[in-house]
Amino acid sequence: MLKEGGFRLIAVVAFLALSIYYLYPTFRASALEGELETLQGEERNDFLDENGATLASLQERALKRGLDLEGGMLVTLEVRMDQLVRELAVDRDETFDNALAEAQRISEEASGDFLETSFVQALEQAFTATDADLRLSRYFRNEEREISRRSSNDEVYAYLNEESTAAIDRAIEIVRDRVDRFGVAEPSIQKKGTRSIVVELPGIDDAERVRRLLRGTARLEVRLMVDPGQMAGSMQQVLGYYESQSTAAAATDSDTLETAVQDGTDQDIAAPDSAVAEAEADSTFDLDALIDDGSSEAQANANPLLQVFQPYPYQGVILGTAFPADTAAARALLFSPETAGMWPSDVTLMWSANPVGTTEAGREVFQALGVRKNVEMTGDVITEATADVDQLEGGPQVSITMNGEGSQTWARLTGANVNKNVAITLDNVVYSFPVVEEKINGGRTRISGLESLNEAKDLVTILKSGALPAPVDIVAEQTVGPSLGAESVRAGTLSTAIGLLLVALFMAFYYRTAGMVADVALLLNIVFIFGILAGFNATLTLPGVAGIVLTIGMAVDANVLVFERVREEQNMGKTLKAAIAGGYGNALSAIMDANITTFLVAAILFSFGSGPIQGFAVTLMAGILSSLFTAIVFARIIMDTMLSRKMSISFG
Repeated sequence: MLKEGGFRLIAVVAFLALSIYYLYPTFRASALEGELETLQGEERNDFLDENGATLASLQERALKRGLDLEGGMLVTLEVRMDQLVRELAVDRDETFDNALAEAQRISEEASGDFLETSFVQALEQAFTATDADLRLSRYFRNEEREISRRSSNDEVYAYLNEESTAAIDRAIEIVRDRVDRFGVAEPSIQKKGTRSIVVELPGIDDAERVRRLLRGTARLEVRLMVDPGQMAGSMQQVLGYYESQSTAAAATDSDTLETAVQDGTDQDIAAPDSAVAEAEADSTFDLDALIDDGSSEAQANANPLLQVFQPYPYQGVILGTAFPADTAAARALLFSPETAGMWPSDVTLMWSANPVGTTEAGREVFQALGVRKNVEMTGDVITEATADVDQLEGGPQVSITMNGEGSQTWARLTGANVNKNVAITLDNVVYSFPVVEEKINGGRTRISGLESLNEAKDLVTILKSGALPAPVDIVAEQTVGPSLGAESVRAGTLSTAIGLLLVALFMAFYYRTAGMVADVALLLNIVFIFGILAGFNATLTLPGVAGIVLTIGMAVDANVLVFERVREEQNMGKTLKAAIAGGYGNALSAIMDANITTFLVAAILFSFGSGPIQGFAVTLMAGILSSLFTAIVFARIIMDTMLSRKMSISFG
């Protein structure tokens, strides 16, 4: 008997020691954070110099808090399956484009259904409605996947299903890699339906930076820029066309402009970011001439182009500037059906990634650049990317290293275009457009013109994670502020304390001495629950706190079963020692039955649930294990100790 009691004591001490070991970083980190909040200025800097590394290490091992307790962002992304299908197609016509648009409409309308319609199912409905006898193999030939002109439509749909599934899985991997590199503690990234991804980012307060990180497809491209002489001549023709229009024609163009702006297909600035350094290096660059806050005569002119665009016809590769809200309108007018033929056939318009300047009213201004449509290189050749500071200019930059194939292409490209501009673009915006001074061997280059080192690091993160298989849209976004998270913590702590107090008072009142023993076991149970969560690096969420409160109520169930059984044994005339032994022995089967079934339900919730449901299930499972241990082992140790010391034990 003594030997059995010794094993129980060793188990309790070991469990308690492990819990304290895993919880120590949480308490120590909380103490240092509280001390840090009271410091300011030089004292704060000195404290960080002395304790910064220790605090970071403790925070890494501390019990993590979820989005609802920590504050942060909840973002729902949707993979653009229509763009994926468009890229998979090797041939397109009006029938294809109409069916694709109809499939997108069907897919969007069915997105709220319980049984969600996949995009491929929507595409099948659209093509069937268009022409039931149409052979889709004409659009999706792929020798590697054995899709030929003879392939049936079912084979094509199977191929598209595989590609769409692989695309969403790849998108989840890339988003997870980007978030991990960003440094978010305990993010939650889960698939929702057939094309959506739900991302929870606790502790994040820079919403715009997160948006750029998540939705950037990372399609890095190197393109040549159109000859400045050609661009200047074309710009003059476009300006002349709009100047020659009558007031009535200008009004008509304004109606066309409104339609173009309302249409969501036009390219706008995807993210603010640019190349001021390269532009300022040109002696003819006049920043004041490019930046106009709307007070010039040109702005008041009836010319519809000058109302949304400030041209700079003699700069060549720089066509002019516009405010972010006007970029779509400016593009629609510059390349309208009437003016499209005035430009070189291989030119397209792209906007600078960063603003070139800011007006006195605080409005940012972006450059419009003439870039060739043909892509010379892509980001697939990049083997390494690092963020650093330009030793000459002093600004942040991203240094890029290429593989053998990329090195050869880059050497050929730079050698053939000395003294010409080369545009480095990411997701269809221009980050820099340096002038090639000489042939560059070794496969090295850099992206400059970045606003901050954080932007350079984010760009490295995107490049290293790889390109998304298709663009993603942010379809829903929710930000939980730190104050709201702190309020959730206070509410959770208060509810736990009240629940614990009420249960403890009831047990002490109803079962007297035995009830107080159960209360001590209950307090230890709380320590064990948090120790288990910390040991398994789990994340504590608000539903998890609810699970703890529920566990407090359930934790005394085992004690109640034992105590009632002890009463029955005493009523049968047994001694106190024999009644306690009989009570624990006879109640064990009922205790195990109730807790095992609850544990299995929690395991099912964890396996098939997501987000808050998993948080609830984790704490419930930890609570069940801990309450069983404290009720059967720890409470029994106290009872046996009291019996050995001839102490009185009352069961109410």
